[in-house]
Amino acid sequence: MSHAPAAAARQHHHRTLLILGVGALAYALAQTTVVPALASIQAEFAVSTTDITWMVTGYFLAASIATPVMGRLGDMFGKERFLAISLVAFAAGSIVCALSDSLAPMVVGRALQGIGGGVFPLSFGIVRDEFPRDNVATGIAMLGAIAGIGGAIGLPLGGFLAEHTGFQWIFWISAAMGVVATVTTIRFVPESPVRTPGRVDLVGAIVMGAGLTCVLIAISRANDWGWGSATTLGLVAAGAVVLAAFAAFERRHPQPLVNMATLSRRPVLMTNLATLLVGFGLFGTFILVPQLAELPKGGEVGLGMDPTEAGLLLAPGGILMLFVAPVAGRIGERRGSKLPLVIGCLVAIAGLVGLAVLHDSALQLIVWSMVLNVGVGFAFAALPNLIVDAVDGHETGEATGVNTIFRNVGGSLGSQVSAAILTGHVLASGMPGDAGFRVAFLVGAGGAAVAALIALALPRHERRGEAPAGALAPAER
Repeated sequence: MSHAPAAAARQHHHRTLLILGVGALAYALAQTTVVPALASIQAEFAVSTTDITWMVTGYFLAASIATPVMGRLGDMFGKERFLAISLVAFAAGSIVCALSDSLAPMVVGRALQGIGGGVFPLSFGIVRDEFPRDNVATGIAMLGAIAGIGGAIGLPLGGFLAEHTGFQWIFWISAAMGVVATVTTIRFVPESPVRTPGRVDLVGAIVMGAGLTCVLIAISRANDWGWGSATTLGLVAAGAVVLAAFAAFERRHPQPLVNMATLSRRPVLMTNLATLLVGFGLFGTFILVPQLAELPKGGEVGLGMDPTEAGLLLAPGGILMLFVAPVAGRIGERRGSKLPLVIGCLVAIAGLVGLAVLHDSALQLIVWSMVLNVGVGFAFAALPNLIVDAVDGHETGEATGVNTIFRNVGGSLGSQVSAAILTGHVLASGMPGDAGFRVAFLVGAGGAAVAALIALALPRHERRGEAPAGALAPAER
């Protein structure tokens, strides 16, 4: 593994950001590229709809458990080192998926891909440690927005590959990006000088994993089991009890996996809640827009598009996030990240309300999705910055790792709630009715509205902690 070069040899932070961005984009694409291919994979392996959902559930479970663990390990033993380990796991999982001839190894590969979720907290930490102070907010904003960019681009890319080249190419592309990101990280990303001495809290990791597993399985299967079923409610209750026990255990632990005192700080807690709600609105829309576009013409709603065409409706908005993120970052540098989060939530509300009212043509879907993605781009750029601002440098990995869990849970919840709403508004023909889409978009807007209120209530604060002793002054980079 590489070690930090001499100060004079440290590369410009723009190159570091580019390398970090490749790894973050590879992981973000993997979240959604597989969604349009699930039907093809199900047919190929001759498995049930319930079985195939484990490809998505397994990925989110592994990501939610591994992300804070990898972030904590990076804080302790080196962010560059564990970023490379996360990317190796992601690339290996992609290769396993590409070579799989049955569902079991495919789910294993997806779980390995999920371990790559460590790229976000570790990359945020590297930016905080390595970048000139005046460029930290923009760097983190760019990486934060990639979560939305990859999601929006992943749907049309996955649909195209599944339809024209075979679903295996989805994973070969992920593997190639993972390998490139791993090699360039080892070769060029400087090792952070910031360390947090301690021991790994393995018991805490196991307990947290058990609690998250119960909650995420309940959310992902709620539409099959019923939201009010004993199984769903029992798993949610069990998960809540286990997570409460985890919180109590961590408060007493001398070297906790997750510092509960940090998470209970008002700015951190409120930002995590806002993250869950923004993820809820965004990922629900990723499901709604393509499904609406693919419904046949002649009914209450539908444009009769194929999966690739439907996915492309989201692509312009996803690309637009790339230009929005640095604007949000610069606003954050000058005025603090609370303002771009408020702006983002308000713009996202406008986009979701627009989608609820006007969705009868491809142009309307594209325009309102672009409005929504401008808002989400601002929000996703601001949210990790708010976390980084609120914690000390040695807490960056674990705090942003937990924030990523909230985004994952929000995304899973948004997708499932949207699907449940559509199921509850089915016409006599068996097709989803227009009212279902309207309600689903408005529910997403309601979530964004609550996130806006939370953002307005956030206290104004400056970035905690001074520049690390091993970091370079801006003039030296």
